[in-house]
Amino acid sequence: MTMSLPSPELETAYAETVEAEMYYVCESGAPAPTKKQLGITTARIGGGVALSMKEDTTGFWSKALGFGATEPVTADLLREVLAFFRDAGTPSATLQIAPSALPVDWPAIAADLGLAEGGEWWKLAAPLDRVEAPGTTRLRVAPVRPEDAEVWGRVVVRGFGMPEDALGPMVAAYVENPGFIPFAVWDGEDIVAGANLFVHGPVASLNSGSTLPSHRGLGAQPALIAARIEAAREAGCEWVVAETGRPQPGTANASLANLERAGLHRLYARRNWRWSNPEVREG
Repeated sequence: MTMSLPSPELETAYAETVEAEMYYVCESGAPAPTKKQLGITTARIGGGVALSMKEDTTGFWSKALGFGATEPVTADLLREVLAFFRDAGTPSATLQIAPSALPVDWPAIAADLGLAEGGEWWKLAAPLDRVEAPGTTRLRVAPVRPEDAEVWGRVVVRGFGMPEDALGPMVAAYVENPGFIPFAVWDGEDIVAGANLFVHGPVASLNSGSTLPSHRGLGAQPALIAARIEAAREAGCEWVVAETGRPQPGTANASLANLERAGLHRLYARRNWRWSNPEVREG
């Protein structure tokens, strides 16, 4: 029986919560040496999560998200979030809040807290009984085995253009986490693409889809979407969600096209709000 969401508010809550939990499990569950090397600190605040990676050179992994589902977003709540980042020595961080959760006086709050507008991400979702992902490829697609974890983690990170020596072990740890179902794509004996499914109650998150430049355009990501959707069904999930960057006018986003082709629909565009720590010199 398919889960029926009675309101857009509940749909948004599911979409935001599963993403926040995925990142929280990812960073808090990183191997101890990796957490020390990258300066990872995590916290649950006001129904959401705050994640600091002090030594992140990409500017991606220090973020706060998942707010608005269990309590309202207020200036005081966000001051507590920013205090966490200051205490952690975080050079900069991104606040990601669904547009429907922003308070009416958000422009004044953002200005007072020193938040700057960044790019936007599309949030997408669909009931699993309305999703069809016929993606195929000549390459082999299969779940990741423990013996493949290290290489898989490095490939996923490399596909995003991130430093694999630092971040590869954190991503490789997905393979041992019971909430994660990672998949890889092989060309012969070589892993050339990867992606992950995160299962959180009745909702599954499609995330971490990455392909090496040498193998793009061969259908790896549509095939990974299809494999993960089937895995979500087997796990008993009823909804699937994802997020990807909103392309600039006149440009395209292959990830967005792949997700919509599979049947996911756009829920909303969510702005990234950037905060820079005046007490820490970045870089």
